[in-house]
Amino acid sequence: MEYVNLGSTGLKVSRICLGMMTYGTPAWRDWVLDEGASRPFVARALDLGINFFDTANMYSQGVSEEVTGRALRDMAARDEIVVATKVYFPTGEKPNQRGLSRKHILTQIDNSLRRLGMDYVDLYQIHRWDYETPIEETMEALHDVVKAGKARYIGASSMYAWQFAKAQHVAERNGWTQFVSMQNHYNLIYREEEREMIPQCLDMGVGLIPWSPLARGFLAGNRTRDKGGETARAQSDQFAHRMYFRDNDFDILERVEQSAADHGKTPAQIALAWMLHKPGITSPIIGASKMPHLEQAVEAVDISLSADEMTALEDLYTPRPILGHQ
Repeated sequence: MEYVNLGSTGLKVSRICLGMMTYGTPAWRDWVLDEGASRPFVARALDLGINFFDTANMYSQGVSEEVTGRALRDMAARDEIVVATKVYFPTGEKPNQRGLSRKHILTQIDNSLRRLGMDYVDLYQIHRWDYETPIEETMEALHDVVKAGKARYIGASSMYAWQFAKAQHVAERNGWTQFVSMQNHYNLIYREEEREMIPQCLDMGVGLIPWSPLARGFLAGNRTRDKGGETARAQSDQFAHRMYFRDNDFDILERVEQSAADHGKTPAQIALAWMLHKPGITSPIIGASKMPHLEQAVEAVDISLSADEMTALEDLYTPRPILGHQ
Protein backbone atom coordinates (compact mmCIF):
# COMPACT_ATOMS: atom_id res chain seq x y z
CA MET A 1 0.00 0.00 0.00
CA GLU A 2 1.11 3.55 -0.71
CA TYR A 3 0.42 6.42 1.67
CA VAL A 4 0.15 10.08 0.72
CA ASN A 5 -0.61 13.34 2.46
CA LEU A 6 -4.25 14.41 2.49
CA GLY A 7 -3.98 17.61 0.51
CA SER A 8 -1.52 20.03 2.06
CA THR A 9 -1.90 18.54 5.55
CA GLY A 10 0.58 16.26 7.28
CA LEU A 11 -2.05 13.51 7.60
CA LYS A 12 -1.01 10.29 5.84
CA VAL A 13 -3.77 8.23 4.24
CA SER A 14 -3.77 5.06 2.16
CA ARG A 15 -4.32 5.49 -1.58
CA ILE A 16 -7.53 3.50 -1.23
CA CYS A 17 -10.23 4.53 1.24
CA LEU A 18 -12.81 1.95 2.33
CA GLY A 19 -16.30 3.41 2.12
CA MET A 20 -18.50 2.10 4.91
CA MET A 21 -21.91 2.77 3.34
CA THR A 22 -21.99 -0.92 2.37
CA TYR A 23 -21.88 -1.98 6.03
CA GLY A 24 -24.67 -1.48 8.54
CA THR A 25 -28.12 -3.00 8.23
CA PRO A 26 -30.01 -4.34 5.18
CA ALA A 27 -33.14 -2.82 6.72
CA TRP A 28 -31.86 0.47 5.27
CA ARG A 29 -30.89 -0.82 1.79
CA ASP A 30 -31.21 -4.45 0.74
CA TRP A 31 -27.61 -4.59 -0.56
CA VAL A 32 -26.07 -3.47 2.75
CA LEU A 33 -24.17 -6.13 4.73
CA ASP A 34 -24.96 -6.60 8.41
CA GLU A 35 -22.35 -6.40 11.13
CA GLY A 36 -21.35 -10.05 11.06
CA ALA A 37 -20.79 -9.98 7.31
CA SER A 38 -19.04 -6.59 7.48
CA ARG A 39 -16.29 -7.29 9.97
CA PRO A 40 -14.17 -9.51 7.67
CA PHE A 41 -13.95 -6.63 5.19
CA VAL A 42 -12.61 -4.26 7.81
CA ALA A 43 -10.11 -6.88 8.96
CA ARG A 44 -8.95 -7.56 5.40
CA ALA A 45 -8.71 -3.87 4.61
CA LEU A 46 -6.40 -3.39 7.58
CA ASP A 47 -4.35 -6.41 6.51
CA LEU A 48 -3.95 -4.86 3.06
CA GLY A 49 -2.69 -1.61 4.54
CA ILE A 50 -5.83 0.53 4.25
CA ASN A 51 -5.88 3.03 7.10
CA PHE A 52 -8.65 5.34 5.82
CA PHE A 53 -12.33 4.60 6.52
CA ASP A 54 -15.24 6.83 5.47
CA THR A 55 -18.77 6.67 6.85
CA ALA A 56 -21.66 9.09 7.49
CA ASN A 57 -24.29 9.68 10.13
CA MET A 58 -27.08 8.85 7.66
CA TYR A 59 -25.71 5.53 6.40
CA SER A 60 -28.02 2.80 7.69
CA GLN A 61 -29.52 5.55 9.87
CA GLY A 62 -26.45 5.58 12.09
CA VAL A 63 -25.84 1.84 12.22
CA SER A 64 -22.90 2.15 9.82
CA GLU A 65 -21.09 4.34 12.33
CA GLU A 66 -21.79 1.81 15.09
CA VAL A 67 -20.49 -1.09 12.98
CA THR A 68 -17.47 0.93 11.86
CA GLY A 69 -16.60 1.98 15.38
CA ARG A 70 -16.87 -1.46 16.95
CA ALA A 71 -14.81 -3.11 14.22
CA LEU A 72 -12.03 -0.54 14.29
CA ARG A 73 -11.87 -0.45 18.08
CA ASP A 74 -11.45 -4.23 18.10
CA MET A 75 -8.97 -4.46 15.25
CA ALA A 76 -6.79 -1.34 15.16
CA ALA A 77 -5.04 1.18 17.35
CA ARG A 78 -6.77 4.55 17.18
CA ASP A 79 -3.64 6.49 16.27
CA GLU A 80 -2.98 4.17 13.30
CA ILE A 81 -6.25 4.79 11.47
CA VAL A 82 -8.02 7.73 9.85
CA VAL A 83 -11.77 7.83 10.44
CA ALA A 84 -14.07 10.15 8.51
CA THR A 85 -17.77 10.80 8.87
CA LYS A 86 -20.26 13.30 7.49
CA VAL A 87 -23.18 15.55 8.42
CA TYR A 88 -26.05 17.16 6.46
CA PHE A 89 -28.73 14.66 5.43
CA PRO A 90 -31.84 14.15 7.59
CA THR A 91 -31.47 12.11 10.75
CA GLY A 92 -35.16 12.42 11.62
CA GLU A 93 -38.38 14.01 10.43
CA LYS A 94 -38.26 17.24 12.44
CA PRO A 95 -37.12 20.58 10.92
CA ASN A 96 -33.87 20.80 12.91
CA GLN A 97 -32.79 17.22 12.26
CA ARG A 98 -31.04 18.04 8.99
CA GLY A 99 -28.78 20.56 7.29
CA LEU A 100 -25.73 22.48 8.41
CA SER A 101 -27.05 24.77 11.12
CA ARG A 102 -24.94 25.25 14.23
CA LYS A 103 -27.57 23.33 16.18
CA HIS A 104 -27.51 20.31 13.86
CA ILE A 105 -23.72 20.18 13.45
CA LEU A 106 -23.00 20.33 17.19
CA THR A 107 -25.68 17.74 17.94
CA GLN A 108 -24.58 15.39 15.19
CA ILE A 109 -20.85 15.40 15.96
CA ASP A 110 -21.70 14.23 19.48
CA ASN A 111 -24.09 11.59 18.14
CA SER A 112 -21.52 10.36 15.62
CA LEU A 113 -18.78 10.11 18.26
CA ARG A 114 -21.16 8.21 20.56
CA ARG A 115 -22.03 5.72 17.83
CA LEU A 116 -18.39 5.34 16.79
CA GLY A 117 -17.29 4.98 20.40
CA MET A 118 -14.47 7.45 19.76
CA ASP A 119 -13.32 10.73 21.28
CA TYR A 120 -12.73 12.35 17.90
CA VAL A 121 -12.93 11.80 14.16
CA ASP A 122 -9.98 12.60 11.95
CA LEU A 123 -12.09 14.15 9.20
CA TYR A 124 -15.54 15.71 9.67
CA GLN A 125 -17.22 16.47 6.35
CA ILE A 126 -20.28 18.38 5.22
CA HIS A 127 -22.16 15.92 3.04
CA ARG A 128 -23.72 18.55 0.76
CA TRP A 129 -24.27 22.33 0.56
CA ASP A 130 -27.05 23.75 2.73
CA TYR A 131 -28.95 26.46 0.86
CA GLU A 132 -30.98 27.35 3.97
CA THR A 133 -28.09 28.11 6.35
CA PRO A 134 -25.58 30.96 6.00
CA ILE A 135 -22.16 29.54 5.25
CA GLU A 136 -20.72 31.75 8.00
CA GLU A 137 -22.80 29.85 10.56
CA THR A 138 -21.67 26.50 9.19
CA MET A 139 -17.97 27.33 9.04
CA GLU A 140 -17.89 28.79 12.56
CA ALA A 141 -19.64 25.71 13.93
CA LEU A 142 -17.16 23.41 12.17
CA HIS A 143 -14.29 25.50 13.53
CA ASP A 144 -15.69 25.06 17.02
CA VAL A 145 -15.90 21.30 16.50
CA VAL A 146 -12.18 21.27 15.66
CA LYS A 147 -11.23 23.55 18.54
CA ALA A 148 -13.21 21.34 20.94
CA GLY A 149 -10.99 18.41 19.86
CA LYS A 150 -13.87 16.48 18.33
CA ALA A 151 -12.40 16.53 14.81
CA ARG A 152 -8.84 16.93 13.60
CA TYR A 153 -9.70 18.26 10.12
CA ILE A 154 -12.79 19.23 8.16
CA GLY A 155 -13.77 18.39 4.60
CA ALA A 156 -16.56 19.00 2.11
CA SER A 157 -18.44 16.95 -0.47
CA SER A 158 -20.27 17.55 -3.74
CA MET A 159 -21.08 21.20 -4.45
CA TYR A 160 -20.31 23.87 -7.04
CA ALA A 161 -16.80 25.29 -7.18
CA TRP A 162 -18.04 28.80 -6.38
CA GLN A 163 -19.66 27.47 -3.20
CA PHE A 164 -16.47 25.76 -2.10
CA ALA A 165 -14.45 28.90 -2.82
CA LYS A 166 -16.93 30.99 -0.81
CA ALA A 167 -16.71 28.62 2.17
CA GLN A 168 -12.91 28.70 2.12
CA HIS A 169 -12.89 32.49 1.84
CA VAL A 170 -15.29 32.90 4.76
CA ALA A 171 -13.12 30.65 6.92
CA GLU A 172 -9.90 32.41 5.94
CA ARG A 173 -11.37 35.87 6.48
CA ASN A 174 -12.50 34.97 10.01
CA GLY A 175 -9.51 32.90 11.05
CA TRP A 176 -11.59 29.72 11.15
CA THR A 177 -10.59 26.20 10.14
CA GLN A 178 -10.61 25.61 6.37
CA PHE A 179 -11.54 22.48 4.46
CA VAL A 180 -8.62 20.17 3.67
CA SER A 181 -10.47 17.72 1.42
CA MET A 182 -13.18 17.48 -1.21
CA GLN A 183 -15.21 14.28 -1.59
CA ASN A 184 -16.56 14.82 -5.07
CA HIS A 185 -18.41 12.74 -7.65
CA TYR A 186 -15.80 11.68 -10.19
CA ASN A 187 -15.16 8.70 -12.44
CA LEU A 188 -14.43 7.84 -16.08
CA ILE A 189 -18.03 8.41 -17.17
CA TYR A 190 -18.63 11.50 -15.02
CA ARG A 191 -15.80 14.00 -15.41
CA GLU A 192 -17.55 17.36 -15.08
CA GLU A 193 -15.45 17.99 -11.96
CA GLU A 194 -12.42 18.50 -14.22
CA ARG A 195 -13.85 21.83 -15.40
CA GLU A 196 -13.73 23.82 -12.15
CA MET A 197 -13.69 21.88 -8.89
CA ILE A 198 -10.57 19.79 -9.44
CA PRO A 199 -8.43 22.70 -10.75
CA GLN A 200 -9.60 24.79 -7.80
CA CYS A 201 -8.67 22.06 -5.31
CA LEU A 202 -5.27 21.67 -6.93
CA ASP A 203 -4.71 25.41 -6.60
CA MET A 204 -5.80 25.41 -2.95
CA GLY A 205 -3.87 22.30 -1.95
CA VAL A 206 -7.10 20.44 -1.11
CA GLY A 207 -7.02 16.65 -1.25
CA LEU A 208 -9.49 14.87 -3.55
CA ILE A 209 -11.19 11.72 -2.23
CA PRO A 210 -13.80 10.96 -4.93
CA TRP A 211 -16.95 9.01 -4.26
CA SER A 212 -18.30 6.49 -6.76
CA PRO A 213 -14.99 5.98 -8.61
CA LEU A 214 -16.58 2.91 -10.23
CA ALA A 215 -19.87 4.69 -11.02
CA ARG A 216 -21.80 2.62 -8.49
CA GLY A 217 -20.51 -0.58 -10.07
CA PHE A 218 -21.05 0.42 -13.68
CA LEU A 219 -17.32 0.47 -14.43
CA ALA A 220 -16.89 -3.00 -12.96
CA GLY A 221 -18.24 -4.22 -16.30
CA ASN A 222 -21.25 -6.13 -15.02
CA ARG A 223 -23.94 -3.85 -16.46
CA THR A 224 -25.44 -4.37 -19.92
CA ARG A 225 -27.20 -2.11 -22.39
CA ASP A 226 -30.44 -4.07 -22.22
CA LYS A 227 -30.60 -4.59 -18.43
CA GLY A 228 -29.04 -3.13 -15.34
CA GLY A 229 -27.14 -6.07 -13.92
CA GLU A 230 -27.47 -9.17 -11.79
CA THR A 231 -26.45 -7.98 -8.31
CA ALA A 232 -28.97 -6.88 -5.68
CA ARG A 233 -27.59 -3.36 -5.78
CA ALA A 234 -27.66 -3.17 -9.56
CA GLN A 235 -31.30 -4.20 -9.63
CA SER A 236 -32.49 -1.92 -6.82
CA ASP A 237 -30.24 1.14 -7.21
CA GLN A 238 -32.48 3.54 -9.12
CA PHE A 239 -30.08 6.38 -8.29
CA ALA A 240 -27.43 4.72 -10.46
CA HIS A 241 -29.87 4.33 -13.34
CA ARG A 242 -30.58 8.07 -13.24
CA MET A 243 -26.88 8.90 -13.16
CA TYR A 244 -25.39 6.55 -15.72
CA PHE A 245 -26.45 4.12 -18.50
CA ARG A 246 -26.17 6.49 -21.47
CA ASP A 247 -25.08 4.81 -24.72
CA ASN A 248 -21.84 6.77 -24.51
CA ASP A 249 -21.21 5.37 -21.02
CA PHE A 250 -21.20 1.88 -22.49
CA ASP A 251 -18.82 3.00 -25.24
CA ILE A 252 -16.37 4.15 -22.56
CA LEU A 253 -16.91 0.93 -20.63
CA GLU A 254 -15.89 -1.04 -23.72
CA ARG A 255 -12.58 0.86 -23.77
CA VAL A 256 -12.10 0.02 -20.10
CA GLU A 257 -12.80 -3.64 -20.78
CA GLN A 258 -10.31 -3.69 -23.65
CA SER A 259 -7.62 -2.15 -21.46
CA ALA A 260 -8.42 -4.66 -18.73
CA ALA A 261 -7.96 -7.51 -21.20
CA ASP A 262 -4.64 -6.05 -22.35
CA HIS A 263 -3.35 -5.85 -18.77
CA GLY A 264 -4.87 -9.09 -17.52
CA LYS A 265 -6.84 -7.12 -14.94
CA THR A 266 -10.50 -6.42 -14.21
CA PRO A 267 -12.36 -3.40 -15.60
CA ALA A 268 -12.77 -2.07 -12.05
CA GLN A 269 -9.01 -2.15 -11.57
CA ILE A 270 -8.40 -0.21 -14.77
CA ALA A 271 -11.02 2.40 -13.80
CA LEU A 272 -9.34 2.84 -10.41
CA ALA A 273 -5.85 2.90 -11.92
CA TRP A 274 -6.97 5.65 -14.31
CA MET A 275 -8.19 7.72 -11.38
CA LEU A 276 -5.06 7.14 -9.33
CA HIS A 277 -3.03 8.54 -12.24
CA LYS A 278 -5.00 11.81 -12.25
CA PRO A 279 -3.50 14.92 -10.59
CA GLY A 280 -4.60 15.67 -7.06
CA ILE A 281 -6.40 12.40 -6.42
CA THR A 282 -5.58 11.24 -2.92
CA SER A 283 -7.80 8.25 -2.12
CA PRO A 284 -10.79 7.08 -4.15
CA ILE A 285 -13.52 5.79 -1.83
CA ILE A 286 -14.46 2.25 -2.79
CA GLY A 287 -17.30 0.08 -1.57
CA ALA A 288 -16.89 -3.68 -1.38
CA SER A 289 -19.48 -6.35 -0.73
CA LYS A 290 -17.31 -9.18 -2.10
CA MET A 291 -13.81 -9.81 -0.81
CA PRO A 292 -12.13 -10.06 -4.24
CA HIS A 293 -13.42 -6.56 -5.04
CA LEU A 294 -11.58 -5.15 -2.04
CA GLU A 295 -8.38 -7.04 -2.82
CA GLN A 296 -8.49 -6.06 -6.48
CA ALA A 297 -8.96 -2.40 -5.57
CA VAL A 298 -5.74 -2.46 -3.58
CA GLU A 299 -3.93 -4.18 -6.46
CA ALA A 300 -5.01 -1.31 -8.73
CA VAL A 301 -2.60 0.99 -6.89
CA ASP A 302 0.29 -0.78 -8.64
CA ILE A 303 -1.13 -0.70 -12.18
CA SER A 304 0.73 1.61 -14.55
CA LEU A 305 -1.06 3.17 -17.52
CA SER A 306 0.77 4.92 -20.34
CA ALA A 307 -0.18 8.36 -21.61
CA ASP A 308 -1.66 6.76 -24.73
CA GLU A 309 -3.74 4.37 -22.62
CA MET A 310 -5.02 7.27 -20.50
CA THR A 311 -6.01 9.14 -23.67
CA ALA A 312 -7.80 6.10 -25.08
CA LEU A 313 -9.85 5.79 -21.91
CA GLU A 314 -10.76 9.47 -21.93
CA ASP A 315 -11.30 10.56 -25.51
CA LEU A 316 -14.87 9.26 -25.88
CA TYR A 317 -16.18 11.40 -23.03
CA THR A 318 -18.95 13.89 -23.80
CA PRO A 319 -20.31 16.62 -21.48
CA ARG A 320 -23.26 15.81 -19.29
CA PRO A 321 -25.46 17.58 -16.72
CA ILE A 322 -24.16 18.09 -13.19
CA LEU A 323 -24.93 15.00 -11.10
CA GLY A 324 -24.61 14.28 -7.41
CA HIS A 325 -25.02 17.68 -5.77
CA GLN A 326 -28.40 16.86 -4.22
